[in-house]
Amino acid sequence: MSKLRAASLALTVIVAGCSSVDGTEYRPEQAKSRVPDGWNGRLEGAIRAEELDPEQLATWWTTLGDETLDSLVSRATAANLDIRTADVQLRQARSQRNIAAGANKPSISAGGAGARTGTSGNAGELYSASLDATWEIDVFGGIAASIEAAEADLQAVQEARRDVLVTILAEVALNYTELRTLERRREVTLANLETQEEQLDILSAQLQQGATTRLELDRARSNYETTKARVPSFDQQIIQSRNRLAVLLGKVPGSLDAELKKVETRLSPPPVQIAVGVPAEVLRRRPDVRRAERTLAAETARVGVAIAELYPKFALVGTAGLESPSLSSLFRSASGVFSFGPRMNWNIYDGGRIREQIEVRSAEQENALIDYERTILAALEEVQNSIAAYTQEQIRYRSLQAAAAAATDAASLAQQRYDAGVSAYLDVLDATRTRLSAEDELASSEGQIITNLIRLYKALGGGWSPSEAEESR
Repeated sequence: MSKLRAASLALTVIVAGCSSVDGTEYRPEQAKSRVPDGWNGRLEGAIRAEELDPEQLATWWTTLGDETLDSLVSRATAANLDIRTADVQLRQARSQRNIAAGANKPSISAGGAGARTGTSGNAGELYSASLDATWEIDVFGGIAASIEAAEADLQAVQEARRDVLVTILAEVALNYTELRTLERRREVTLANLETQEEQLDILSAQLQQGATTRLELDRARSNYETTKARVPSFDQQIIQSRNRLAVLLGKVPGSLDAELKKVETRLSPPPVQIAVGVPAEVLRRRPDVRRAERTLAAETARVGVAIAELYPKFALVGTAGLESPSLSSLFRSASGVFSFGPRMNWNIYDGGRIREQIEVRSAEQENALIDYERTILAALEEVQNSIAAYTQEQIRYRSLQAAAAAATDAASLAQQRYDAGVSAYLDVLDATRTRLSAEDELASSEGQIITNLIRLYKALGGGWSPSEAEESR
């Protein structure tokens, strides 16, 4: 029996006496066992517990019917700096996965040397050139577990990018809604200010004629100036919203001012009905939950990598090359040399470092499981709160509509009674202030309904399409 066959037989015997390691068993279902079948409380109004429409959720902002918003979202997707950073991180994670996968393939290297060797009395020369090949045989699954961990890391980064996308698109829509709401509230204030200015002019004329008192004029002027003081605050917030939108689109503050001023638009009413699905369905869509699950998978695989270090490593190694005492004869056939055979390396004693490393990886896996559970609970809380906010604001809006209508009637009646000499002008001022407050709250509530809808879509994981071609894994 040749030495090579003997070595191969020994390798076979050793491998047969061992078994592959799988690491800690991966059970993400234990975290999902606490997920309820439905949402807490009765769904009201436009909220329905029907199956989510993935494609509608992927482009949820289009349901608002605002072309300017559609344009802003499209440009943010392409130019937002956070999304661009996530793209770079995704490219990095993909390369890391490919590096890990390369460990399962043979490696070949080339080398050459020329040296003068020997003792002081007997010197000589030696020239060599060689190709060296090594292929580690993944007997105990350490390399496979490492590749699995890198693959799960890549998938976690993919989900992290989707999470950034969901957040940025919601931020664009939220800031745009805030901008339009502020513009609407400013418009209401200016309309009331115009009415109060007319009243102030009338009272000034009446005071000159002795038909009113200085007290009533001062009260009217105070009312007017108080309303007027609201305008700069709106202007400041409008500027800030425009600046924020510009930065979200990767532009310098102020660069969108001309475009946004040019478009005068009112917020569209929300869709008639919104499907929110069931908790388990939402968790399958939310990128943050998906990312936490993939991180748990990666940490579980790394436990297997650590366990594999307890066992020997086997490899096939080979060398083919040339060796000669003179450079002129190096490339002759007689200069050829080669070697091939198995190699084993087993860290029999290391002072317990490998087992402690297993404990470290196991703790990291347990932390990942806890984070996964925490992410699930936070996701369920966010959706539940968003549902409540959306439905309750609609109820509030209906009451504000009735209040604004009543305040308008009261202001008109107060003016009529004053003109008829039945009541003092103080009643007109009080009724005017009440009407302004009611109309402002109503305009604010209109924007809040849209804001709450956007947050609901974000909570549902809207903003990315499951039908998109998956990034290379």
